Amino acid sequence: MPASTAVQPRTPPATGAPPRPAARVLRIGTWVSVPVKPRSVVVGVLIGAGLFVTALLTLTLGDLGVPITRLLIPFGAELGAQEEFVLSRLRGPRLAVTLTAGAGLGIAGALFQTVTRNPLGSPDVIGLAAGASAGAAAFGLMWTGIIPLPAGALVGAVVAMVLVYAGTGQGFSSPARMIIVGIGVNAMALAFVQWIITRTTREQATVIAAYLNGSTASRSWDDARLMGLAMLVLLPCTLALSRRLQIADMGDELADALGAGAVRTKVAAVVVAICSATAAVTVVGPVAFVALMAPQIGRRLTRAPGPNIAVAALTGALILAVADLAVQQGPFGVQLPVGILTAGVGGVYLGYLLMKEWKRISV
Repeated sequence: MPASTAVQPRTPPATGAPPRPAARVLRIGTWVSVPVKPRSVVVGVLIGAGLFVTALLTLTLGDLGVPITRLLIPFGAELGAQEEFVLSRLRGPRLAVTLTAGAGLGIAGALFQTVTRNPLGSPDVIGLAAGASAGAAAFGLMWTGIIPLPAGALVGAVVAMVLVYAGTGQGFSSPARMIIVGIGVNAMALAFVQWIITRTTREQATVIAAYLNGSTASRSWDDARLMGLAMLVLLPCTLALSRRLQIADMGDELADALGAGAVRTKVAAVVVAICSATAAVTVVGPVAFVALMAPQIGRRLTRAPGPNIAVAALTGALILAVADLAVQQGPFGVQLPVGILTAGVGGVYLGYLLMKEWKRISV
C-alpha cells in the first residue's frame, strides 16, 4: 500500500450510540506504528507495578533476603558481603533471567495464537520445548562434554523446528500443518528423552531432571545477558509486525488487499516467535504453559483484539516471576523446579479453556 494511502475509519451507525474512541498510534520512526489504547496502557502499568512488587519480594524475603532499606540506599553505597553475594550471584541474576525469559515466552505465545487464530496455540504444541528437552538430554546424558547443556537444548530446538518446517511441505506458511506436524515431532522428542533416561543411572537422571522440568535456579549474569540481548533484538521486530498482524487477523484476502501480505506476515511472526521461545527455553528449560497463559490473560484484561505484544510480555514475566517466588519461599520443603508449578497451574487453565471452547461449539 503506498505511504500516502490511509484506511478511512468506518462511519458510525446512525443509532444514537456514541462511537468507540479511536486508539492512539505510537510511531517509532517511519517503520513502526503501534496502536495504543488507554485501557491497555493502564493494564500495562498495573502489571508493571506487580512486577516491581514481586521483584522486591524476591530480593528481600527469606533468610538470605536483603532488607528493603538496604535495597533503596543510594547507588554507590557499600553493601555487606552477604548482601553483595545475594544480589550479584544468587537472586539478582535469577530474577533478571526470570523476567526476560517470561517476557520471551509471553511474546512467543502471543504471536503463535494470533497467527493460528487459536487460543490453545503455543510453542509447546509444535514441539519446540520437547525438542529442547531432547537436545538437553542427549548432550547432558549421552554425549557428555561435547557442548554445554544449554547449547544442547538450543541444538534440539533447532532440529525440531527444521523437522516441522520440512514436514509441513509449506514451511511456516501453514499454521494448521505446523500444529499437526508439531504434535508428531513433540511425541518423538519426548520418546527420545524417555529412552535416554532409561539408559542412564539414577544420579545422572536426577542432575538433568530440574532442567527438563524448567528451572530458574543457579542462573548467572551470562544467562541474563543472553536473554536481554534476545529481547533487545526480537521485541522491536515483534512491535514492527504488530500492526500487520492485526490486519492479517481480519482475513488473508483483506490483508493482501491492504498491502499487509498475509503469508509473509505469518511466516515472519512464526520465525520471531520461534526465536523468542528458543532463547527462553535454552536459558531456563521447557517451562510449561507460560506461553499459553500469558497472551490469554493479557487479552482478557485489555479487552483488545490483536496480539497485545507488550501486555503479553509483561504478563509472561509476571507469571514466571510469581511462580519463581512461590518455589523459593513456598512451603514445599525443597525448591521445586519452577516448571512443575507452572505446569500444575497451567493444566488447570488449559482445562478451563477447553471447557469454554466445548461450550461455545455446542451452542
